Amino acid sequence: MCPAHPCQHPLQFPQLPWTFQEPFFEKLQYYRSKTMSKECDLHKKEKVSTICNLLYQAPPGEFSNVFEDLRTLAQDDELMRQEVAQVCAHHNKNNFTTVRIEGRNILVTRYNDLGGNRFFGPQNKFSFKFDHLSETASKFQLHGVLLDETELWRRALNSALKAYVSSYFPSGDCSVFRKTLKNRQIFVVCIVGHEYKALGFWNTIWKSEWTFALSPVITQVTGIYHLQIHYFNYANLHMTVSKTTEEVLHVIDQAQLAMDFVKLIKAEDNNFQVALIENLQALSEETWGKTVRRRLPVTNTVMNWNKLLTNQNLGTSISKCRI
Repeated sequence: MCPAHPCQHPLQFPQLPWTFQEPFFEKLQYYRSKTMSKECDLHKKEKVSTICNLLYQAPPGEFSNVFEDLRTLAQDDELMRQEVAQVCAHHNKNNFTTVRIEGRNILVTRYNDLGGNRFFGPQNKFSFKFDHLSETASKFQLHGVLLDETELWRRALNSALKAYVSSYFPSGDCSVFRKTLKNRQIFVVCIVGHEYKALGFWNTIWKSEWTFALSPVITQVTGIYHLQIHYFNYANLHMTVSKTTEEVLHVIDQAQLAMDFVKLIKAEDNNFQVALIENLQALSEETWGKTVRRRLPVTNTVMNWNKLLTNQNLGTSISKCRI
């Protein structure tokens, strides 16, 4: 069995909690060196633990690449498919992986998980078996949805949310799920947007999850943001940003709740983005500009670059002369 998700080490910033993961590619290189060494033979338990830890830390949009690299290194397809399958399932459900069926995108989450790798689409009214390794759907079956008052509220929320996400998330999607908890009807809203720009040397995923109960007059809304960025052009930077927010919504009718909920998400998205930009600027100025960059001596003198270049060219010419 795979170990639990590896712990992360937070760096405290004024507005958003940032997390820099342990050097992923250094770990991958270390595992590659161990597996390629003839003097080292990893035990199965150690091999599974190492592979799972690396997969848990795979950058956004690069999970399949990391999986294939590890499978090549492990040279054990049975181990990769049996022991590591749960990590693939965790990755897909945790990142709201989308699968396109009959012209519609369906999110794969723990909220529409029926067990046995079967999931259902609340809009399509059928279930399907999902292969977490190939990310394909098959074995479709009808899945009945109770058309009651709660379902009408859910559809109103889903329709308003779809319009918002399609306007502000070009590569994003969303879904509203309903759950029953202690005779209370709970709505869970999942939003995901990603940009995978391998040729531009960066990948990122933005996701948020919102939960609230369908209670009369007023309800408490809890939202969780999660952003992952991997930049690998002039540096190998992999960072994670998380934020939790709580607000209150009035519950009067379906149209009012859907409209107010979208307004709430739009405002919180803007606040999160503004705080993100401010922290990125602080990170650029403070961390990279003053901490990471090599410190140079301050001489309080003006450098004559033209004279320096002339002397350098003169020295190069002299060195080429033969005596």
